[in-house]
Amino acid sequence: MKFRVGYEIQYQFPQPTPVILMLNVHDSRASALEVPDHIRIVPPLPVAGYRDGFGNWCSRIVAPAGLVIFSTDTIANDSGKPDPVVLSAEQVPVENLPQEALVFLLASRFCDSDRMLDLAWSHFGNGPTGWARVQAICDFVHQRIQFGYEFARVTRTASEAYNDCQGVCRDYAHLAIAFCRAMNIPARYCTGYLSDVGTPLPYGPGDFAAWFEVYLGGRWHIFDPRNNTPRVGRILLARGRDAADVAITTTFGPNTLKSFRVWTDEIPAKTA
Repeated sequence: MKFRVGYEIQYQFPQPTPVILMLNVHDSRASALEVPDHIRIVPPLPVAGYRDGFGNWCSRIVAPAGLVIFSTDTIANDSGKPDPVVLSAEQVPVENLPQEALVFLLASRFCDSDRMLDLAWSHFGNGPTGWARVQAICDFVHQRIQFGYEFARVTRTASEAYNDCQGVCRDYAHLAIAFCRAMNIPARYCTGYLSDVGTPLPYGPGDFAAWFEVYLGGRWHIFDPRNNTPRVGRILLARGRDAADVAITTTFGPNTLKSFRVWTDEIPAKTA
């Protein structure tokens, strides 16, 4: 299966402004691209790249005053299979976790699991463990939060999402991650493209999606409390502790977002 993936994001800057961009497909999926997803910038600007502490590729620019447009458009190959389900995956005791997983047990800016310990154990402490426990968390979060773009708030933490009972996909992910960490399950935040394949019409506006991964049974597994069902056409951009680590753009000065478009469109297979 093939998907056309890309974005066009327009900002108006009143003055020269440093910007960090995290808009490239993650290395783990880069080989699926038919052509590299280089960031096209209008007007053309010099770009410096680096890899952050989580292995994500980041680009640095200084945007000039005026309108600046970031875009890319490429083709990604995909297996066409939904997210794997591994019901037998068991929770790994903390003392047996690999060192690189430990940071994903800690409270972070938006996943304030330290404030949710008692709540998490009261909801999930007497239930199943392993995969079934994470799925129970996703079921709870899916039911708890009402989705709506009008509910978006970039400063909302997991505990606030629990109390507000509304939000967008990042809030679902943050709350589920916080519950998992409170239950001693490493969980990390993910952002990327997500297709609408297998979902009913009409499709909503294109956007980047948020989901999370947990460490069970010796490897990382995908969970998506916003949709709460395995999906097709998930293409990772970046991973981190929460949304603060994987912002698609971080601007160091005033600006206005003028336009934002994202697409993850299935390309029909050619018929003989």
